[in-house]
Amino acid sequence: MPEGKMKYDDNLFVALVEKFQPKKVSPHYFEFLAEDYEAADVIAIARDNLLDLLILDMEKIEVRMDRVEDAAEKDVLTKCLAQLEDQRPVCDMDFNESEHAIINAFNLLSFTPTLVCDDSSIDPNVVCRDGMDKAGMMFFYTVGKQEVHAWLVEKGADAVTCAGKIHTDLARGFIKAEIVSCADMMTVHNLQDARSKGLTDLVDRGDIIAPESILDIRFNV
Repeated sequence: MPEGKMKYDDNLFVALVEKFQPKKVSPHYFEFLAEDYEAADVIAIARDNLLDLLILDMEKIEVRMDRVEDAAEKDVLTKCLAQLEDQRPVCDMDFNESEHAIINAFNLLSFTPTLVCDDSSIDPNVVCRDGMDKAGMMFFYTVGKQEVHAWLVEKGADAVTCAGKIHTDLARGFIKAEIVSCADMMTVHNLQDARSKGLTDLVDRGDIIAPESILDIRFNV
């Protein structure tokens, strides 16, 4: 996989740009780093190399197991070690809230969302797409004649979180968010047209934003 930043080939984004012909386009760029596991938001690794990653976690757990006294911590580490010995990353395990806190503090590398690729020549864009899915991420969009922008957030993000992704002032002065799906937007001329046809919804700060939504934030600072 080549190192450096790569523009994500997002068909929805391309369609929105073609529709609005904005003065500025802001697609999302992913950055690929070679073997810098600790800095990664998602680890993409060939299956043939997976054991090299998992061994680092095994060694860390084995060192800790020699000193651990807390029964709950020991139980979680034992489960993780069994998972790793079965050549599966820790991120694929199910943890309750207390177990999650233990593992999160322990900084196991494979607790980071780990995408295992059977094909080492897989297309980088597919890696980005599958990596987003593995990490539970999604895009929402802002559109208009001035700019079309793709924003990456966690799935399940609420309206005020999405507003803050755009700018902290939008979160601080948040009033409402007007949303419309990308699919519906492609059937109308603009947001005002979508509004007149009843395709938009006004949502409050805590409302969850669906993937592939277009947002227009109403705020007052």
